[in-house]
Amino acid sequence: MLMAHHSIVEFWSVASRPISANGLGLTIEDAEFELDGLEKLFRVFPELPIHEERQRIAVKYRVSGKSVHDARLVAAMIVHGVDQILTFNPRDFFRYTEIAVLDPAQVN
Repeated sequence: MLMAHHSIVEFWSVASRPISANGLGLTIEDAEFELDGLEKLFRVFPELPIHEERQRIAVKYRVSGKSVHDARLVAAMIVHGVDQILTFNPRDFFRYTEIAVLDPAQVN
């Protein structure tokens, strides 16, 4: 299974954010430990120029505001030939017809 660099940044943001701000409230050391575990489970695909693809899907799907982060992740997936995403926020990705959206609650 693959993981994008973008997912690493998103994980770090949530893991190190205080619980009061909708984060996990982990220390830097604990966040690093958890990230190390994730990187052992998932292969991180290299960053390639994805700007053009992100721009294409942003226009196609009329992406604006915070949704641009999701569009960037989808662009990275398309560039790398990844067609499925496992996410706790499936509604954020349903608009992108290029990928299949998997909800962890529905995966065996």
